[in-house]
Amino acid sequence: METGVAERIQRLTDNIERVIFGKRDVVKLCVTGLLARGHILIEDIPGIGKTTLAQGLARSIDCSFSRIQFTSDMLPSDILGVSVLDPRSLQFEFRPGPVFASVVLADEINRTPPKTQSALLEAMSEFQASVDGTTYPMPDPFMVIATQNPIEYEGTYTLPESQLDRFMLRVDMGYPPGEDELRIMRRRNPGKALAELTPVLSAAEVLELQERVGEVRVDESIAAYILAIVQATRNHEHIQLGASPRGSVALYETAQARALIEGRDYITPGDVKQMAVPVLSHRLIVKSRTADLVAAAEERARIVLEILKRIPPPL
Repeated sequence: METGVAERIQRLTDNIERVIFGKRDVVKLCVTGLLARGHILIEDIPGIGKTTLAQGLARSIDCSFSRIQFTSDMLPSDILGVSVLDPRSLQFEFRPGPVFASVVLADEINRTPPKTQSALLEAMSEFQASVDGTTYPMPDPFMVIATQNPIEYEGTYTLPESQLDRFMLRVDMGYPPGEDELRIMRRRNPGKALAELTPVLSAAEVLELQERVGEVRVDESIAAYILAIVQATRNHEHIQLGASPRGSVALYETAQARALIEGRDYITPGDVKQMAVPVLSHRLIVKSRTADLVAAAEERARIVLEILKRIPPPL
């Protein structure tokens, strides 16, 4: 692999870590999603840096950025935009909404009703949006980084399975290590650190790296291994609905992106294992459903890990 590719990815990772301490694995997952042209759902308790992580990634690339703070009274037009009559020309003029940005931070996405949540579906899956019978393309690159708090229930709406499936990765933040939490305490003003963050990759460089992901070699035995893992989610005794073919594609492409991040032009079974839980777990519907989102996420992750133990990796 060319040295320049690894250097650019390392530069991006290091830049994000200027505002997120002690979470290298989480940062790598977000970079993986960016390179694989996927969307990311960051789900965890309040106050651990979900929004800061999303903003850090967005500010590290020289692309347009918008933040949508979801609320219970938000309408689809607040996201997509509206057509307004121009009094001079007597023609309707489309005024694009905040979704028309390369990086869209959908903050607390589960605080808005399903109708408004679904306004993102076409943009996330088709990279376009239809308003008043006209289709408008999204910028390139384009990704949605959504955050949600899994422990608050009042005033929140569960994301429908159809929308969860559009997220390539689900990321847990977790608490920072003690020494890094001390650094966070002493920093005092994370907003200042974010404001000082400058882009380290241009939009053209991001697109080039995304193209490189598709060039990472995948041996037939590893492709079969990926398929076996996904199919096992559909036949597991505790799963009501397994991962869709979109999940198979996501696991394949994120494994390629992970290999590129690690400086390789081929994927290994280890790449697949690393990506299996963040790619597959949120797509599963277990038979013993619970309203506790944290417990449900842990149960789905446990099942994916169990499947990984059952299926031997290729030699």
